[in-house]
Amino acid sequence: MRYLSTRGDATPRQFCDILLEGLAPDGGLYLPAHYPQISAARVAALRQTYAREGYAALAFEILSLYIDDIPADDLRAICAKTYTAQVFGSPAIVPVRPLEGVLHIEALSNGPTLAFKDMAMQLLGHLFEYELARRGEQLNILGATSGDTGSAAEYAMRGKKGVRVFMTSPHGRMSPFQQAQMFSLQDENIHNIAIEGVFDDCQDIVKAVSNDLEFKRRYKIGTVNSINWARLLAQVVYYFAGYFQATSSEGEKVSFTVPSGNFGNICAGHVARMMGLPIAKLVVATNENDVLDEFFRTGIYRVRGSSDTHETSSPSMDISKASNFERFVFDLLGRDGAATRALFGQALSQQGFFDLSADPRFQDAASRYGFASGKSTHADRLATIQDCWQRLGQMIDTHTADGVKVARAHLGAEPMVVLETALPIKFAATIEEALGRLPERPPQFNGIEDLPKRVQVMPADAQQVKDYIARHCA
Repeated sequence: MRYLSTRGDATPRQFCDILLEGLAPDGGLYLPAHYPQISAARVAALRQTYAREGYAALAFEILSLYIDDIPADDLRAICAKTYTAQVFGSPAIVPVRPLEGVLHIEALSNGPTLAFKDMAMQLLGHLFEYELARRGEQLNILGATSGDTGSAAEYAMRGKKGVRVFMTSPHGRMSPFQQAQMFSLQDENIHNIAIEGVFDDCQDIVKAVSNDLEFKRRYKIGTVNSINWARLLAQVVYYFAGYFQATSSEGEKVSFTVPSGNFGNICAGHVARMMGLPIAKLVVATNENDVLDEFFRTGIYRVRGSSDTHETSSPSMDISKASNFERFVFDLLGRDGAATRALFGQALSQQGFFDLSADPRFQDAASRYGFASGKSTHADRLATIQDCWQRLGQMIDTHTADGVKVARAHLGAEPMVVLETALPIKFAATIEEALGRLPERPPQFNGIEDLPKRVQVMPADAQQVKDYIARHCA
């Protein structure tokens, strides 16, 4: 399998090359040269593999379609080490539970940091350690987080040989629990940088540093954000696992609703659908920062500035520049790298938006790719949390509530699976506002907010972040 850039660079690269690289040299995102096609018979065989051998075996089967430069036995061992009941709380790893009628919830939040990011980040930690040892190299990971990516990355990379983590986050804009998960880590290879701004400022810094090719090569800069293809690939697996749990035979279809700000989680569903998984609809659920919902309704992709990015009670989606969206638009435009570069490299920088509403390829997007969308507000969130707890006996977090609210507007005959993104404890204040009670806290996190914190506050300045990295890599 070879990989190419969404902006046209077709230099042949293998998986382990892009694993350590992040953004392509031309500023684009990596995608496989083609999506492997899985027949109905193959889907049936994968169902049996999952039933007999579990999630790790399913992960190996999916990942091996895209990774041919790691020996099969080594890749199988990495999957087996990553996806264990001890790490993820149950043998099912991602159990699907009914909510009501055709509506289901897929639990992706039972990992070490109680968020779906653990599903990919735990694998990434093992892949990095394996490949760096094989090459005798080191890697400095630069990331941006609006809440959950940071803690998932730091917990996955802490103590890993050959890896340092420099994680940027918007100062004061994460929940106290999310901040404490990150800032309380005292490992020498973990560095937290709180940026005076919003998440998009953090993301812009990561891209600016990654686009400084001399600095990137000198300091061996890699990324764990979902711009890293390996992370998105790991997420493809749980769409297959969710499908197998929500259906009993091939030919049945399933829809997924995904709370999404950066378009990474649902982009993995797009990949699964392109491979041949029988997905009817992929429903994007946004909060008040509704840039993605606006696009799927109107064809206009319009990024917002920091002052127009709302601070909400589902803060992990307080994003107005969806990094992974470029991957879908590349497919939408028939994999035309020049056209994608013109939109994301020129139109956005010059005018802050692009308009595909008159493009027949956009007008055909819903039927060709299955996408739909909807928006949820703070009031919607509270009402959904209250309804799920009082009427259905299930407590859900704020982002999952956005998913359930939007999913209910798109129900069909097929099962609708909402991807749970975090456990309620991560957003305790809003749960208490909705229900008048705090969610249960796993014992290992008791008192985490009171632990000593290790964090550096900085202005939104890429050069200052580069200087910090250079000082700590000396």
